[in-house]
Amino acid sequence: MNKIYSATAIGLVIAMLGGTAAYVVFNRGGEDEFASCRSSAVAGGDIGGAFELVSETGTTVTNADVITSPTLVYFGYTFCPDVCPLDSARNAEALDVLAERGIDAGALFISIDPERDTPEVVAEFTEVMHPKMIGLTGSPEQVKAASQAYKTYYKKQTGDPEYYLVDHSTFTYLVLPEKGFVEFFRREATAEQIADTVACYAKASS
Repeated sequence: MNKIYSATAIGLVIAMLGGTAAYVVFNRGGEDEFASCRSSAVAGGDIGGAFELVSETGTTVTNADVITSPTLVYFGYTFCPDVCPLDSARNAEALDVLAERGIDAGALFISIDPERDTPEVVAEFTEVMHPKMIGLTGSPEQVKAASQAYKTYYKKQTGDPEYYLVDHSTFTYLVLPEKGFVEFFRREATAEQIADTVACYAKASS
């Protein structure tokens, strides 16, 4: 019951991402300016794009408002017992590593549990994690649209109406301003590995 990343979620997300763990699914066409940075092959489809959500301050924002530097984007929820806090803490550590190298980067925590995750709740979560991590929530429709844009999976479990869990995918996405989605990271990626990859993309895009 406590497994957040169910076998069904894994299968659906891998299918969305191209059918194998080795491929990210999107098509840039022409020469790839980030070829030297990629940890995976690139082929067909689209991940990412425009979204409109509600920030932890209660303000409606778009992707352009909150993605102003290389940004780690993660979909999770604050009631998550283990996976989301661990992944978010690792992403926060990656931001610190990047800051030590003089590289400006940010992080988004997008809730897939808008029923419980009000702006105030996600603000408390991100405040603990990192000062540069922004929490986002919204209406069920807004959250669903953002999730679909990034090909993520989530499903509320049945049972207790207050203390329910949510199955969800656990990828972290790297998104660059004006460039969009360029890379994703699995749970086993370390903060140092993420920082190395983000630094490469930041340099290549400058």
